[in-house]
Amino acid sequence: MDHPIFTESVRRIRDWLGDTGLDPLQQEVLERLVHTSGDLAIAADLRFGPGACAAGLSALAAGEVILTDTAMAAAAVAPMAARTFANPVRSALDWAPAQAPEGGTRAATGLALALVEYPRAVVLIGSAPTALERLLELAAAADSPVRPALVVGMPVGFVGVAESKRHLAESPLAQIRLEGSKGGAALAAATVNALLRRAWLGR
Repeated sequence: MDHPIFTESVRRIRDWLGDTGLDPLQQEVLERLVHTSGDLAIAADLRFGPGACAAGLSALAAGEVILTDTAMAAAAVAPMAARTFANPVRSALDWAPAQAPEGGTRAATGLALALVEYPRAVVLIGSAPTALERLLELAAAADSPVRPALVVGMPVGFVGVAESKRHLAESPLAQIRLEGSKGGAALAAATVNALLRRAWLGR
């Protein structure tokens, strides 16, 4: 399944990282993120909620829908999903209005509508902290059915990003996140690709 160049890259990354203290599945996620970003320092910002990787593995192996905040993130994870469990991969923008609502964003509005249809989805946020905040609001409501199987919280940038990640950290949702300003569609997708790969190899 893996190209020899990827295999050698991971071997070198593992040597460079040394002992991370992560469990094997968390280590695979980290290695994929380093491979995608070329940034060994990303290890210092990666956080896993209790049981997050296992929850993601189970949901993905069961064919759960993967929801992303952007078309770019959907495009980055769709090939691996197609090669493994054929999970449907959808962007929240498929539900979004043509114009952003006043005081909101298309991604946040679209994700709220998408979660009505897929309340147990695996959710990737790589660009829009507003979408992450909206997800958290919905999941916090006492009577809400929104309980994502896993949230990959990796919006990138400097406005509202760190705050949204802090709010995710304070929530009980299964989560994998990057602290601070780091993130992006490629890294969010790489996280899920690592889980898809491991779930497929371990089936």
